[in-house]
Amino acid sequence: MSRRVHVLAIAAHRDDVEQTCGGSLIRMAERGYRTAALELTAGEMGTRGDAETRAREAEAAAGELLLESRHNLGLPDARLENTLEARLAVAAKIRQLRPRTVILPYWEARHPDHCRTAQIGYEACFLGGLKKLDLPGEPHRPAKILYASLYANVRPSFVVDITAQFERRMRALDCYKSQYDDQTAGAGLFPARQEITERLRSVARYYGMLVGVQYGEPFVVKEMMEVEDLVKMPVRSL
Repeated sequence: MSRRVHVLAIAAHRDDVEQTCGGSLIRMAERGYRTAALELTAGEMGTRGDAETRAREAEAAAGELLLESRHNLGLPDARLENTLEARLAVAAKIRQLRPRTVILPYWEARHPDHCRTAQIGYEACFLGGLKKLDLPGEPHRPAKILYASLYANVRPSFVVDITAQFERRMRALDCYKSQYDDQTAGAGLFPARQEITERLRSVARYYGMLVGVQYGEPFVVKEMMEVEDLVKMPVRSL
């Protein structure tokens, strides 16, 4: 039985959270919050690796991310659909883990699974709070939904400073050797490992620069954000 967590990151595939919000998950865990990840598919349709290999790699990466727990629903990779069955499966996990904050992929993306994960995750968060829904567990609805927007060409609502967590985040990604090690499979589709590393570092530097730190991860929220203290607002204007 998994313990209640404070932050739950929901993604389509294993290694998605490492790329988009891994540093933030590490930072929250280092602050004493319990964190978890939920992938909807096993990634069996990927050009590289297989579901069993990626499962082992994901468990190793979970240690680097300092996750309390990691879960996978085994829904069909590359054929993910926003069905009632999928929504209820995610809602059941939300009732089980009872997060206050849920991180979803940004709702526009190249891979259809990412877009649908955002839809499924949002609707599941709502369904999880319905008292009359015939679903195991006590009703629960997260208080906050964040969208990890690293690969979206949008202005983030805020950026998390992951300077102290960046190298650990990269070690988590390095656990996925089937995906990132140089190999002949998918050589025409995937950049070389060194190039991937440089790109991820550059993107994190860009978002860090926006808030005056070395490395950052961007997020979008749909609702307005509140500021309590005008004197202590971070990030200088001049």
